[in-house]
Amino acid sequence: MRLTYSGKTKDFTPDLEEKITTKLSRLSKHVEQRGEREAHIVHQVERHLHKIGIEVKFYDHNLIAEGSDADLEIAVCNAIEKLETQVLKLRNRWRDTHRDPKTVRSSKENWDQTFPNPASEPSTPTQKSLSPNGSGARKPRIFRVDYRENSKPMTLEEALIEIENNQDYFVYRDAAKNCLSVLVRRPDGNFDLIES
Repeated sequence: MRLTYSGKTKDFTPDLEEKITTKLSRLSKHVEQRGEREAHIVHQVERHLHKIGIEVKFYDHNLIAEGSDADLEIAVCNAIEKLETQVLKLRNRWRDTHRDPKTVRSSKENWDQTFPNPASEPSTPTQKSLSPNGSGARKPRIFRVDYRENSKPMTLEEALIEIENNQDYFVYRDAAKNCLSVLVRRPDGNFDLIES
């Protein structure tokens, strides 16, 4: 990575310049994927405070990190740390939107293994990866909810009491007929009963 200094450059000792180049060389592994990059370092002094600004172009973005402290070396380290967090955040965002990383792919596979759905699972692995039109898109998953698990059957009168809580509809299992029923409030204040 090429470094360009401007401002109060006489304050940069050779030891400090060497520290800056080693820290930015670590960062250059992430930045220099499409050719060599250039970092512009600006140094200003205001009332015994050293203000450091580092500017780098990365994925068509201008990343600017600023650090300030009474000690020049600490100000440079603060600016480099801020620049590193910006580069890593932008690199991860670019990677997540442009390709399917292995970590995301493995978490999807773990999700499929943890919650299998025998009704919607295809019989062969090739059918799973291809949709009916031959593209690589996955089929949407259907999750079935069992409402009978923790609910007890109700009578029509109990359902009328429950719907009085300003609800527009209420779904319940009828105790007398052992079927799923829906009680719907009509605009005129009366109720409709739908039974399955």
